[in-house]
Amino acid sequence: MPLDFWFSPWVLGLLGLCIGSFLNVVVYRLPLRMELEWLSDSGEFLQDEAMLARTLQPDAKRKAEIGAFGKRLVADCQAHPAPGLARPRSRCPSCGHLITWYENIPVLSWLMLKARCSACKTRISARYPLVEAATGALFAAVAWQFGATPATAVYCLAIALLLAAALIDLDTTLLPDTLTFPIAGLGLLAAWMGWTAVSLPHAALGLMFGYFSLWSVATLFKLLRGRQGMAEGDFRLLAGLGALLGWQQLLPIILLSSAVGALVGGYMVLVKSHNREVPIPFGPYLAGGGLAALFFGQLLLALMLPTLLPQ
Repeated sequence: MPLDFWFSPWVLGLLGLCIGSFLNVVVYRLPLRMELEWLSDSGEFLQDEAMLARTLQPDAKRKAEIGAFGKRLVADCQAHPAPGLARPRSRCPSCGHLITWYENIPVLSWLMLKARCSACKTRISARYPLVEAATGALFAAVAWQFGATPATAVYCLAIALLLAAALIDLDTTLLPDTLTFPIAGLGLLAAWMGWTAVSLPHAALGLMFGYFSLWSVATLFKLLRGRQGMAEGDFRLLAGLGALLGWQQLLPIILLSSAVGALVGGYMVLVKSHNREVPIPFGPYLAGGGLAALFFGQLLLALMLPTLLPQ
């Protein structure tokens, strides 16, 4: 088959549907694995007598209590091992029914099952087919805009990482380094190899400016308010987008994500009575701004800052 066939919107759209199905698994299992690893590491740390002596300086009885709790915590984590990203097979969280291959066809299976488990009839969230359809549509859009080029492969991989990171942040307020770092590395590699229109200096500047722009805002906020206003995962995600798309696209990404985040945050507080002390994840807005910059970057720059563009 010619390369144009494999990079056609139809083929990459179908691939995106399958990737979207896998992303649903990643979004559920990856944070669970991370949290169990953190708990296990914490249990090991609590058994470190030298560390306890340096910090808390507890008496012998209290040291033994802390160590015993750490030992039980490690044992509990070992009794509940985290699932892998590929194995075991997916199952219904309500009844444990193993999902068969024909119940796992992207979008179609959800429709055929009428959004319910075939065994216990528990309702299946509409988010599963929406993630699959969105991934397929974005892959097809990349193929349509960039054609049979290395940039298409780069951006499809970046979109998969971006969607997984945004959904995990939405669910848990966590932005895993295992997803944000690869976006940055992919951007630098693509620029170095000439796979995208972004030069290596522009990618490097995008990485640096992306990280330190949000870091500066968060540091100033903490100095003024005495509490953390933004997590480091957001810095790393914007750094990755800067490396992938170039430093010029940081302006539309930040402006779009901040505007949408402010509108949604205001709605949550004023209409939904959201507790102001409970953080609202910013990663999904950064991801949305990054996708907008990927497809409409030059248009956005022309609207926001015409002087940056050649006449």
